[in-house]
Amino acid sequence: MKETFKREGREWLKAFAIGIIIFIIIRAFFFSNYEVDGESMMPTLENGNKLVVNKIGYKISNLKHFDVIVFHANEEDDYVKRVIGLPGDKVEYKDDHLYINGKKYEESFLDSYRSQVAAGRLTGDFTLEEITGKKTVPDDSLFVLGDNRLGSWDSRHFGFISIDQVVGKVSLRYWPLNEFQMDF
Repeated sequence: MKETFKREGREWLKAFAIGIIIFIIIRAFFFSNYEVDGESMMPTLENGNKLVVNKIGYKISNLKHFDVIVFHANEEDDYVKRVIGLPGDKVEYKDDHLYINGKKYEESFLDSYRSQVAAGRLTGDFTLEEITGKKTVPDDSLFVLGDNRLGSWDSRHFGFISIDQVVGKVSLRYWPLNEFQMDF
């Protein structure tokens, strides 16, 4: 009886240790938690929102226009922004409307802010060449903007980001619970 109890205890301990190791591997290589710090992605994401970031999804399925990503801005800080321009894209804003490679795109995620701003001007007019000196987004780079266009530090200020800086794609907002959302 005592031997059976010892054996069962060892099996439980092994199962627990294996579970911890699997959790650490998943956390380190596949998913990460992130807390939004600031208001640059409002109204989509607000200060204090807690997110799950998929670290491998963007490599497997490639990033797409309007994906929300987290990237290393510098040694200490990570930023969360929306992908607007992919490698090879020509991005411009005319009359506060987005054009990618000459095609007009609607940005419905900006509607609540657009209605609050005089004349609906959020982003302003610009071309990539005016703000970066390049006509198109370079290979292995992205052009990113915050949804709070009037209060976001983004590619209009610091230029392109390298795809190597990307931590991952935002997959889930889990806090606050009443704002739970998947697939940004």
